[in-house]
Amino acid sequence: MPTLEKMYSMGHEEVVFFQDRSCGLKAIIAIHDTTLGPALGGTRMWPYNNEEEALVDVLRLSRGMTYKAAVSGLNLGGGKAVIIGNPKTDKSEALFRSFGRFVESLNGRYITAEDVNTSVEDIEHIFTETNYVTGVAQQYGGSGNPAPYTALGTFRGIEASVTKVFGSRSLAGKTVAIQGVGAVGFELAKLLTEAGANIVYTDINERGIQKMKESFTNAKYVNPNEIFSTACDIYSPCALGASLNDETIPQLKCKIVAGAANNQLKEDRHGLVLKQKNIVYAPDYLINAGGLMNVSIEFEGWADSKSRRMVDTIYDKTLEVFRISEEQEIPVNKAADVMAEKRLESMKNIKNSYLGKVNHRMPGQKRRF
Repeated sequence: MPTLEKMYSMGHEEVVFFQDRSCGLKAIIAIHDTTLGPALGGTRMWPYNNEEEALVDVLRLSRGMTYKAAVSGLNLGGGKAVIIGNPKTDKSEALFRSFGRFVESLNGRYITAEDVNTSVEDIEHIFTETNYVTGVAQQYGGSGNPAPYTALGTFRGIEASVTKVFGSRSLAGKTVAIQGVGAVGFELAKLLTEAGANIVYTDINERGIQKMKESFTNAKYVNPNEIFSTACDIYSPCALGASLNDETIPQLKCKIVAGAANNQLKEDRHGLVLKQKNIVYAPDYLINAGGLMNVSIEFEGWADSKSRRMVDTIYDKTLEVFRISEEQEIPVNKAADVMAEKRLESMKNIKNSYLGKVNHRMPGQKRRF
């Protein structure tokens, strides 16, 4: 399908391709919807096999960010960026500063942040060239690494799911199978262990596996191809997307799916498949919104306590989505879409009158007279 047709079918406003031969930069920025505010979403670096694969990923991820911001009550739109390259060999100061200049050229329509295979140090290089970046180091007034807040939100979503299935918020004695123990998965494992849960995990990165072995002596490692069929209470996908598909769902031996990965369902219909198997699914873009919530408050002055209070609301929001699912007799992923689309539509409806020329304000910034 041609690029413009892909954009049209998914509702995107803008997709921009950038290249800088001097530093090997090949990047795509996708802006999905700016009804609620400027598009905010992280920059992912990945060795995609081809540009088509990178485009599909950035389109799906940016649309997910629109729904994540909407359902979380944030005044932000959805966007995402991908850099095509090997994060182990292709990173450089020049590459990220060049990318920062491209972000600056969009005049605030897109705000970037840390994502898969990008670090706070990489964000610092981008910050050198543009102010349209969040998640910078705390010494510069930012919030730093968002992983602990993404993990906290995911943990609250797991608590809500356990409340739904077992009638109690307690995770004591529950077995959680984590697929992917990178920055977020590792932080989630800490929270689950503190809550008394038993951990089974897998990863394709030997460094992550070794870190888990050193930190959680009672956690059990399984091979990546065994994680889906592992008997557990909760399967928690925290790696890349599309892990829930026609091949993997029949293998699941769990009552709950709740994790931090984006776009866990390969296709929307897989939400119905989970429902038919009586597996409770906590919508990924809702419960992994903690990182986005965290960086969003940088615009009004970041504080850890403020961020955690906001992230804690994910518990109640998840229960609300479960209620909508039951009342309307629809899969939980569709219920989350209903909640997000209702807010987007209500904001579109109030923008039918021209207010005259107004100065641009960042999200959370109040109008001054």
